[in-house]
Amino acid sequence: MQFIDLAAQQKRIRKDIDERIAAVLDSGQYIMGKNIAQLEEQLAQYTGTRHAIGCSSGTDALLLALMAYGVGPGDAILTTPFTFIATAEVIALLGATPVFVDIDSKTYNICPQCLKKALHALALKDDSKHPLPESAKSWPIKPRGIIAVDLFGLPADYEAIEKIAAESGLFLIEDAAQSFGGTFKGRQAGSFGQIGCTSFFPAKPLGCYGDGGACFTDDDELADVMRSILVHGKGEDKYANVRIGINGRLDTIQAAVLQSKMTLFPEEVVLRQQKAQNYKKLLGNEKRLVLQTVPEGFTSVWAQYCIMAQDNATREKIMAHLKTKGIPTAIYYPTPLHQQEAFGYLKYKQGDFAVSENCASRIFAVPMHPYITDEDQKLIASAILEALNS
Repeated sequence: MQFIDLAAQQKRIRKDIDERIAAVLDSGQYIMGKNIAQLEEQLAQYTGTRHAIGCSSGTDALLLALMAYGVGPGDAILTTPFTFIATAEVIALLGATPVFVDIDSKTYNICPQCLKKALHALALKDDSKHPLPESAKSWPIKPRGIIAVDLFGLPADYEAIEKIAAESGLFLIEDAAQSFGGTFKGRQAGSFGQIGCTSFFPAKPLGCYGDGGACFTDDDELADVMRSILVHGKGEDKYANVRIGINGRLDTIQAAVLQSKMTLFPEEVVLRQQKAQNYKKLLGNEKRLVLQTVPEGFTSVWAQYCIMAQDNATREKIMAHLKTKGIPTAIYYPTPLHQQEAFGYLKYKQGDFAVSENCASRIFAVPMHPYITDEDQKLIASAILEALNS
């Protein structure tokens, strides 16, 4: 059994992919070929944004967004500790300070009430109000922005978060690396905040056959700046450099792959939601398990299907039993970012973000993709229940 079955998808569009890649090879335009602009137009239309800017990875998409705002030393960027390291890594790479904010226990996305407390604590430099990094207490850092993460495919509560950002004078970046295809009140993931960022890593809901990503914005000036940064800070041409930038371009061949996959994507979003609903029918009545809540007005694209066991020991028991049945599992994310060695300099301590720590100790993921069969889902659910009852 495959955790994510990319072969089943490829089988449906292999001829189209081969033809598109062959066309790129024939053109010789391997860098910034016409497929890039074509894909960007498709992506902008899909998300309902004015601009889509293809780039080399989801990590570089976040980096581009922060660089467009000139983020650097002395700046604080608030984000969640329950995510992949890339979200906070880009903050630290620019010399800014990640300020972590705990998550909601039902959606696993950043908690708006906790976000308010964190901003209050920063204003007072008082970590009794909310856990703060060491630097926030020892030297001045100024809140500049928020990176909200759409975990496992579910958009964050942007109605609340956008209001907090606006009231606090902060920019808001949406980390939609897992949520491209999800919605909140009819708006597509990637369209929230001033800049939305996504990843086209192969395992994502819309993935290429290598690394890739994109930024989305309605702001013409931000779009121009990001397009400049991703090609070494170019101005009128690549030899007129008006700012410090990076080599963050999306490869033409990867754009061609994504164009082909976009022909299936709307159908696959529906299939993912159907598969998630099937899991809910099979496991939703089991009180010893917790499933991610999708609040009214939201749709998830279910990049992962994660389940919370009662405790760490029960999780290990379930995963071990599933392994004996040939069922793969994974843990997203076993160590919250505030407990990672790389962020040790922030001097956070165990217990600072109790909800994130609790989730990390109990959560596990089961196979999830548009082509998983009902039979396999029944087998997975049965094996989980067997482990619980053994």
